[in-house]
Amino acid sequence: MYIIIIGLGGIGKSLATIASEHGDNVVVIDKDENRCNEILEHIDVMAITGNSTDKSILEDAGIDRADALITTTSDDAVNLMTCWLAKRFEVKNLISIVNQIEHSELFKEVGVRISENPDELVANRLYYWSENPNMEQLAMIPGGTIFEMTVDENAPFVDHEIKELDVTDFVFIAIIRVGKDIIIPNGTVRIRPNDRIMVFTKKQAEEECIRTLNKQLKSPK
Repeated sequence: MYIIIIGLGGIGKSLATIASEHGDNVVVIDKDENRCNEILEHIDVMAITGNSTDKSILEDAGIDRADALITTTSDDAVNLMTCWLAKRFEVKNLISIVNQIEHSELFKEVGVRISENPDELVANRLYYWSENPNMEQLAMIPGGTIFEMTVDENAPFVDHEIKELDVTDFVFIAIIRVGKDIIIPNGTVRIRPNDRIMVFTKKQAEEECIRTLNKQLKSPK
């Protein structure tokens, strides 16, 4: 695969490294010459110093044969304009970070798949973990997250059936109970203290899911 990556901040560098390790042909573009020189010391990519909103820079990067273009800069205007130019070159797979959520629709109108502000996503997840020391993220999959939460002994819904829980946009996948095999839950299974419950939630509902489960499965503060 031939990939063009715009921006050599932390995400852009990590992305370039991953793509290179997978054997892809990688071109990176950044306005900072020092960043371009630095990445060339570590991985096998083509690095171009310049502004990705300049058509000639994209042409130098081989935009006419690119399978994907990914913009990772902190400037939504640069990301959007670059994706728009790439679309005119008929690049089929356009992906971008969106730093300000209110700009999301603009990217979607151009046909760009988006990822929300990574700093905000990381900050939210760190805060959730600080609130939930017994919660462990197991996996992120397209559209959602799988995590594990341990039921406190004095939680409000201990000894209640699963069907009594207030459930919105999440499902219980399995329950690991002390001294027993894994339980595949149904509505009549009762929740016990120290149950480790594996939960799947939609990405957009993750915060509300954790808040709801905290009220039902954790001891009142």
